[in-house]
Amino acid sequence: MLALSLILACRPELIGYVSTVPVAPPATTSTLAGPTAPAGPRVEGDLLVFRVPARHATRVEAWLYAEPQGADAVLRVVLEATSDRFVGAVSLAELDAAGLEVVWYGLRAWGPNWAYDPGWSPGSELGFLTDVDDLGNRYNPNKLLIDPWAHELSHDPGTDWGLFASGEHRARDSGPEAPKGLALLQPPAPPLEGPEIPLRDTVVYEVHLRGLTMQDPVVPEALRGTYAGAALRAPYLAELGVTAVELLPIQETSNDQNDLDPDTVYGDNYWGYSTLAYHAPDRRYAADQSPGGPTREVRDMVEAFHAEGIEVWIDVVYNHTAEGGTWDGGDTAPLLSWRGLDNAAYYELDGPSGYRNDNGVGPNLDATDPHVRELVLDSLRWWSEGLGIDGFRFDLAPILGNGCSKGCFSWEPGDPEGLLQRIDAELDAKVVAEPWAITEGTYQGGAFPGDWAEWNDGFRDRIRSDQNRLGVDDVTPGSLANAWSGSWDRFGDDGRQPWHSINFITAHDGMTLADLYSCNNKHNDQPWPYGPSDGGTDDDRAWDQGGDPVAQRHAARTGMALLLLSAGVPMFTGGDEFLRTQRCNNNPYNVDAPGIWLDWGWSEGGDPQAFTELTRSLLALRAAHPVLRPDTWRPDDQVSWLAPDGSVASSAYLDNPDNHALALRLDGAPAQDPAQALFIAYNGWTDGVTFTLPPAPSGQPWRIAVDTAPWLEGEHHAFAPGSEPTLPDDTYLLHGRSVVVLIDP
Repeated sequence: MLALSLILACRPELIGYVSTVPVAPPATTSTLAGPTAPAGPRVEGDLLVFRVPARHATRVEAWLYAEPQGADAVLRVVLEATSDRFVGAVSLAELDAAGLEVVWYGLRAWGPNWAYDPGWSPGSELGFLTDVDDLGNRYNPNKLLIDPWAHELSHDPGTDWGLFASGEHRARDSGPEAPKGLALLQPPAPPLEGPEIPLRDTVVYEVHLRGLTMQDPVVPEALRGTYAGAALRAPYLAELGVTAVELLPIQETSNDQNDLDPDTVYGDNYWGYSTLAYHAPDRRYAADQSPGGPTREVRDMVEAFHAEGIEVWIDVVYNHTAEGGTWDGGDTAPLLSWRGLDNAAYYELDGPSGYRNDNGVGPNLDATDPHVRELVLDSLRWWSEGLGIDGFRFDLAPILGNGCSKGCFSWEPGDPEGLLQRIDAELDAKVVAEPWAITEGTYQGGAFPGDWAEWNDGFRDRIRSDQNRLGVDDVTPGSLANAWSGSWDRFGDDGRQPWHSINFITAHDGMTLADLYSCNNKHNDQPWPYGPSDGGTDDDRAWDQGGDPVAQRHAARTGMALLLLSAGVPMFTGGDEFLRTQRCNNNPYNVDAPGIWLDWGWSEGGDPQAFTELTRSLLALRAAHPVLRPDTWRPDDQVSWLAPDGSVASSAYLDNPDNHALALRLDGAPAQDPAQALFIAYNGWTDGVTFTLPPAPSGQPWRIAVDTAPWLEGEHHAFAPGSEPTLPDDTYLLHGRSVVVLIDP
């Protein structure tokens, strides 16, 4: 490393300027600053190169640390301004000479509201003009910033948010305590290809990674709640019949303080829907927390699931960040990353000091800005191409289709340069939208372009209303038929297919399957470990079945059957297969506790084990019969909707909300199904209904494959293939609130 005296002799303007932090010798950046050069820290030849998109900044420096916390920087790299980013490099030999075997780093930035002054040092206000200018710039070099492209983070910001704030806190230097990014000098080996399961054949298991194994006796204690621990559950999920595990957010967020003090539970962050670094795996979920360990462990977890034929999807939050909003009327705000690098580019402003918020949590990211588009696409590629992730579920996805850059919302999904179109075109992975946000115009169910699949809340609401609001909500047999067929009214009428519909009855955001049928209302104010939580919908459409446990289990079986027998892509929440409960808490976003983690003791014998067996049988039935997994809309000559008397259900019957029984006959031959036909009937009435059966194509009696009614408790409600009992005649008495599947093998 060059001696400090030599640096100062060559660059006298640095005298008095952070004299204790040596400047890396300048590297030639002309070959590093091309318009397609990727952002972030990358090893290129014998250089570690930093590229930082921040077009409104006037100066950016990378400060390098040997220790991630409580220490001063040992080296800094002055980045050169190019057309829209800052670029700089330091040689690997220079890093070695500085003792930087592991490179922790942060960024300091200057801009129009804080001019660069050679006399500035950390804690100084030299160059300060205003906390926020008329264009929304909020630069402050006293705040060490997370590089949005950092591969891992060292630690959370902690609880002293004033350390990162402007206003009266502007002179506080956050450098020693701020989270540092990790520059991976040796990225993990490229992942192997995943199983590439068509959406039509996919079954999604949505679960929180930490909650999956935190109290799992199958997983060694040291691995519980980690990526490595989740990998050990892959054989179980494969045997259950799951083909995709969808993990709640695993990108870095602030959660180190979760439930260290139950009295502060409202400030905790269990679900992780506020991202702190879009390229970084959450280190709290890693058994190996050494530098690079979380990244390697995610990759290894993905390959463990792939080895079992299971894809890995992750929930991603590109609509807002963990940086939060403003204080004191808008002039004061924490500067953790994006706001300090280029507030006017990364966020959608509403006036110089305000922000547009259509997500309900914090400022919208500006989906029209080139920096945001680059960040989102680079992040997705890193997770997909670098770590092997097979699919992404986008939280509050309409924000990514917002064509308004300042103070409004304008749904523009057709923009060929917009994020929705580019993600669809450029990403080799499955993409699923949560197709709503919270403000007017942001509900866009059925409106996403291309191959985007969508969470189908219409399916959810129809099933819940029909099961739990008989006589209260009007649900017609025709609307149920539409839902079971893939929701033509949402997808088919604009050229999309049944597999664009992600069907669900339960999700992390709401009650579990058990609670949906054993609670009347949310109960979020209960004490830890089941609460307290604020928020949560008041429209769960839940019902406790009169308090009868037998009826509750019965309703849950029927709900699961309706889900898994429907066209489209079924998704259920982790633990639903053994009737996991959250005791009616429908919004435990902040409860990182045993009451919310999956309790695997529930699956040991008794009714929960019977429910697991039914779920497994239904999934096996779905996998064995392609007629249940249509690739396109079924022609009328391959499907018959029948009234209980055996007649084809007329429009008058299907449109009458006073009718609550419906049957479906599916012809197996066109789908090359091993069965000649399937007959599925649902009775939503309280009392039994006798269905007149159509003739089986083989001329033989129909056989019972599944019946969710209580009379089949001893058989776990399903019969193994080849052992299905035959019916004595051409009628079937279906118990109230039940589903039956008959097969003509």
